[in-house]
Amino acid sequence: MDAQTYMTGLGKAARAASRLMARADTNAKNAALLAIAAGIERDAELLLTANAADVAAAREAGLEPALLDRLTLSPKGVQAMAEGLRQIATLPDPVGEMGEFAYRPSGIQVGKMRVPLGVIGIIYEARPNVTADAAGLCLKSGNAAILRGGSEAARCNQAIAALVREGLAAAGLPETAVQVVETTDRAAVGALITMSEYVDVIVPRGGKGLIERISREARVPVIKHLDGICHVYIDGEADLDKAVRIADNAKTHRYGTCNTMETLLVAQSVAAAVLPRLGRIYAEKGVELRACPESKAILTGAGISGVKDAVAEDWSTEYLAPILSISTVPGLDEAIAHINEFGSHHTDAIVTENYSRARRFLREVDSASVMVNASTRFADGFEYGLGAEIGISTDKIHARGPVGLDGLTSQKWVVLGDGQIRT
Repeated sequence: MDAQTYMTGLGKAARAASRLMARADTNAKNAALLAIAAGIERDAELLLTANAADVAAAREAGLEPALLDRLTLSPKGVQAMAEGLRQIATLPDPVGEMGEFAYRPSGIQVGKMRVPLGVIGIIYEARPNVTADAAGLCLKSGNAAILRGGSEAARCNQAIAALVREGLAAAGLPETAVQVVETTDRAAVGALITMSEYVDVIVPRGGKGLIERISREARVPVIKHLDGICHVYIDGEADLDKAVRIADNAKTHRYGTCNTMETLLVAQSVAAAVLPRLGRIYAEKGVELRACPESKAILTGAGISGVKDAVAEDWSTEYLAPILSISTVPGLDEAIAHINEFGSHHTDAIVTENYSRARRFLREVDSASVMVNASTRFADGFEYGLGAEIGISTDKIHARGPVGLDGLTSQKWVVLGDGQIRT
């Protein structure tokens, strides 16, 4: 069977399942989520074995380190998948919520009802946990999903898919509500993003090349972000102990994630006090530093070797690696201007004890997540209490930032009358 025919079959099944899911009882959806979570815990060793085979094959094929990091699933990661599904089950069901009602002069009441989007196509690379997270969020929000994971995670993705089908069946819901594409034919992606009669929205999760291709070729609306060029700005009125902890964690907690800091901005007034402390931490952890002239002078003067000169493209590069750009700036105005010019509107943080400056940063930085005195690594659906996330959106549409249940629903107008007619 060719890819187009295969994907059309998935699309038809998903559209039919979406109509059943839109009217599914909350208790049934929660029962499915809990059953899937239990299956993941029960078959944890099976999932880890499948993942280990995926990782071994990917390493032999020369997959880059950042993708290998995303591909690798630990016992803690398996438990996090189950915990995420259970957290989704505890969240309020958004489907059918009505509100914002107001009486009009005619006597009618006008309000809104939250409804599922329908069929969601999700295209992602490496991370097998996305299979469980996406299935859970789409299920709870009353949608059907077609999941197309990368070929490098095929074994683990299919093992998780079997548990999802098992959980849906146990709850009396259609197994085709979540379908994981089995073919590794790249043509399947082209078919998925152009099946506007069956798919209502596409969510790509992966490298910039993948997302650019999907954005360019899709005939279905896309929820996306291209880069995660995240900043931490250490203000002149920062608590420097806080600043060191945050700037360390934002960069070194994990290197291959979209919410990892890629550029550190430091106010001139505190640069000499904080940069040597951070420079020593980064040197110990093997982080390559690319600095502006002023920052480099401070770092090398403190005995930190190997600091490179930052070049223009460094300020707009997502490294996904142990590399960090550093710039000293005169103050808050320049930090905000730098972030808005070179950032990717993903996540940016300020470290300061000045309330007014924090408020300005929150208001004026044009990003999906803006933080005060916290690591950018918190920009994540699970950390935000969404149970998990389907992805991050830097678009200015209905969904921005981590996309959870509400981001997978839309609203329709509801009118309540008592026989009124328009005259």
